[in-house]
Amino acid sequence: MNKIVYTTLLLLAFFTSTAQKDFQGMAVYESKTSTSDFKTRMEGNKEITPEMQKMIEERMKKMFEKTFILNFDKSASIYKEEEKLDAPGSGQQGGFKMMTSIMGGGGTYYKNVKEKSYTVDKEFMGKEFLVKDSLPKLNWKMESETKVIGGYTCFKATAVRPVSQSDFRNFRPKKEDDKKVDTATKTEDKDKKTNFMDDFDMPKEITITAWYAPEIPVNQGPESYWGLPGLILEVNDGKTVILCSKIVLNAKDKAEIKAPTNGKVISQKEYDETVIKKMEEMRQMYDGKDGNRMQIRMGH
Repeated sequence: MNKIVYTTLLLLAFFTSTAQKDFQGMAVYESKTSTSDFKTRMEGNKEITPEMQKMIEERMKKMFEKTFILNFDKSASIYKEEEKLDAPGSGQQGGFKMMTSIMGGGGTYYKNVKEKSYTVDKEFMGKEFLVKDSLPKLNWKMESETKVIGGYTCFKATAVRPVSQSDFRNFRPKKEDDKKVDTATKTEDKDKKTNFMDDFDMPKEITITAWYAPEIPVNQGPESYWGLPGLILEVNDGKTVILCSKIVLNAKDKAEIKAPTNGKVISQKEYDETVIKKMEEMRQMYDGKDGNRMQIRMGH
């Protein structure tokens, strides 16, 4: 009898292990970043004509409203923008193509929660980078509040995280006190030209609200988010909302979940510094030219 029980337990452990090994899922996420602050600033800028404003808004919508696919198993995942054909004259060139790469776009984001590492390939200024680093550890605060997303009961969790200085979705409207200080400075320097970007800062940290589904017991989520006892179906950082719109578990066709390999290997800090340095060089290049000057305040 004991031998039968022992054999049964071994078979159960084997099938459970095999099921976990073969387990895979796919989730579709809709990412939308609010552009209302930019629109308000543009409306008050006399240098931007209504035609220019319309063109900018259309291109910003393309950059800030995207669909992503997350393929995941028990230990790893790949998160990538859904491939779409660009219409002729859609504006995905020049400066806007570069801005797309620093607005959270481009590349395959690979996360390995078992090894606590990530790899993402990025293109910036015509160069390919392979950013490799440790997954950011978030001190999640578990809440009792729940809501249903796509038929799954999700629990709320919050955390404060440092922002990526190379991700310009993190721009926030400048505080009124900062505006007063800047106004006084501009009064002293009458030759100093400004534009609507002067009203924005890049904060050091932001508060994240996430909703996770314990019914899908994987330590995964969109972008760099992870670390909760269930798949993260929604993330809100106060400006960007990433919401899951579809989930498929254990489909017949399995996706290949592996890290990208193309590009110059670089850490996240090194990549951020590269982007900031290049943006500062561009700012100085266009400094003083009407309609082209862009000031970026980091770490406030």
